[in-house]
Amino acid sequence: MKPDKQQVFSINSRAAFADTALQVFRHQAQQCAIYADFIAGLGIDAQTITTVEQIPFLPIEFFKGHHILSSEDEVQVTFTSSGTTGMITSSHYITDISWYEESFRKAFELFYGDIKGYTVLALLPSYLERQGSSLIYMAQDLITQSENPDSGFYLYNYDELAAKLAKQQKAGKPTLLIGVTFALLDFVEQYKINFPQLLVMETGGMKGRRKEMIRQELHEALCKGFGVKAIHSEYGMTELLSQAYSKGEGIFACPPWMKVITRDTNDPLSLVTDGKAGGINVIDLANINSCSFIATKDLGKIYADDSFEVLGRFDNADVRGCNLLIA
Repeated sequence: MKPDKQQVFSINSRAAFADTALQVFRHQAQQCAIYADFIAGLGIDAQTITTVEQIPFLPIEFFKGHHILSSEDEVQVTFTSSGTTGMITSSHYITDISWYEESFRKAFELFYGDIKGYTVLALLPSYLERQGSSLIYMAQDLITQSENPDSGFYLYNYDELAAKLAKQQKAGKPTLLIGVTFALLDFVEQYKINFPQLLVMETGGMKGRRKEMIRQELHEALCKGFGVKAIHSEYGMTELLSQAYSKGEGIFACPPWMKVITRDTNDPLSLVTDGKAGGINVIDLANINSCSFIATKDLGKIYADDSFEVLGRFDNADVRGCNLLIA
């Protein structure tokens, strides 16, 4: 039986996660034609899957050119990935947008508290300049939920952003600045802010606008530019409905309904269990109407407490997604 929102978003233990993940797998193995064909193509009988470790992960490339759906309901929203001219981008078809809304609202509250306590400033030019961004959808909702007239989007109007940051600092208001990486760097090259209480969250990488940087170098530049001690990060992508967050040092944690595990780079059906680096597989139980088990093109390392670090990307991967800098 397909789990409902209450079951997914009330997960509070490893056992509850495992039970729900297996329920979601059985539902999607029956209802998602592309996923069912993929499982069959591997020579796997879905009925024999009894543990999370046995679940096959659908390569993220399947979102390019296929409708990955586990629901017959009408598509409400289609999210698309970013990409350079001529690149085939991913499409994520959403039949119930309330799953996404509940996922990112609950996750933000879990990591950062009530959004109503924040001024939310979004510096996301590359996302605002195209249609279908799930990040813009989330940022717009957080701006609205903040119920703060000072919250809003910024494109390249850095003068206005600098003035707004100065206003928030003077007023002593908790402020979140979420920005695409290249734009945050462009901003601090023009303005030096000393706002220690500011929560700076980078997402989205360089998007071909600037030379890639190692994470330590990037975060040092941003910390110096904004006068903060740490740079926060968001790990999410078009094909997911959940995000992991880092409060510094590039170490991410997932909300209870999301889990990251790693696979052997030479054997995609084998998981890494020795703490070494591997390809990142994501279980996103909020993605119940699509596919919750996705093999990404990211490389990462899992720690004992289930936190993880993103180390880079496979060499043949497209340059896209969030937080994909080589560490």
